[in-house]
Amino acid sequence: MSKYLIFGGLGFIGRNLVKFLIDQKAASKIRVVDKQIPETACLGEYFQAYFNHPSVERLQINLANAEATKRAFQGNHFDYVVNLAAETKYGQDDPVYEEHIVNIAVNIGKEAHDHQVQRFIHISTAQVYDADKKPSKENDKIKPWTKIAEFHKKAEDELLKLSLPLIILRPAVVYGPGDTIGLTPRFICGAVYSHLKEKMQFLWTNDLKINTVHVRDVAGAIVILAQKGVNGEIYNLSDKTETDQQKLADILSLLFRIEIGFVGAAKSTVAQVSMKSIVEDINEKHMKPWNDLCRAAGITNTLLSPFIDQELLYKNPLSVDGTKIEGLGFKYLHPQLNPVLVKEVVDSYIQQGLFPVPKDYPKPQVQAIPKF
Repeated sequence: MSKYLIFGGLGFIGRNLVKFLIDQKAASKIRVVDKQIPETACLGEYFQAYFNHPSVERLQINLANAEATKRAFQGNHFDYVVNLAAETKYGQDDPVYEEHIVNIAVNIGKEAHDHQVQRFIHISTAQVYDADKKPSKENDKIKPWTKIAEFHKKAEDELLKLSLPLIILRPAVVYGPGDTIGLTPRFICGAVYSHLKEKMQFLWTNDLKINTVHVRDVAGAIVILAQKGVNGEIYNLSDKTETDQQKLADILSLLFRIEIGFVGAAKSTVAQVSMKSIVEDINEKHMKPWNDLCRAAGITNTLLSPFIDQELLYKNPLSVDGTKIEGLGFKYLHPQLNPVLVKEVVDSYIQQGLFPVPKDYPKPQVQAIPKF
């Protein structure tokens, strides 16, 4: 079996990749490298069990330090390197993204080149494409519409200079257990409006695309690309839902028993003039009831927040063609975004004691802790 070296392995996608590799018995050794340690990564008992598996080794390394990065490769030869180490928080200054997306990727890439790995898989983002209603293919126009995407594209370009056995993966909005910044803030807003007994309003129109892919499919895609991917190629990931705001609104309405509407193009366009203050007001409106809900449930510390960054609230359709990877034999395990998959995310956070149970919410399901 193969040996995997996973950078940023304690993060959202990383923890699900570790789980996938263990469940599928796809790796003889998994070395996880991260700036965090498991005890501070809010893994919860469920994911913590996977990181206690005998095939998993954990290293805490500051990957922004080129010399420190060398330690990640010592003591073993790894077949596949997966780079998930990147700043994921929106609204940061350029130097933060330069150091924690571009520089980290280059540091890891140089070491991977020197150690002659079989495959280097870099996870980027589909936000690098020009925002368009037409699904973007891998060779379509590049026009990043978030700062994170801008620096991910720069990281891609720098890695291409290193003569690596490189494969780039560009997923749509990733959701699933462990997500805090993809769709989860909208789930939290659903709970807030259930508490407020008010109508929830989305900016823009119901047909604004926000294409999605489940994190288990991202993990599965990484393994397929490690085994069958073509070096030098780029692959998109996006499920078959063609998710738009209406689809997401329907699911939130069902789960949280709320009414949802859309501001519309005309009013949203006018709002752009003072978008910063409007977004500040919206986030402030959501934060107090969320904090009240948490306090009432005895939750004193949660990493979850209804905060949505201004960059994500403009009219930028995310429409992605994720079919190319299917030519390698990859099949989407979760081709449709649905209430069951959304509820799984909320339930997992309820189980961790990070999400208060909303009124009239369907009974949460409890995941059994795996034993190995």
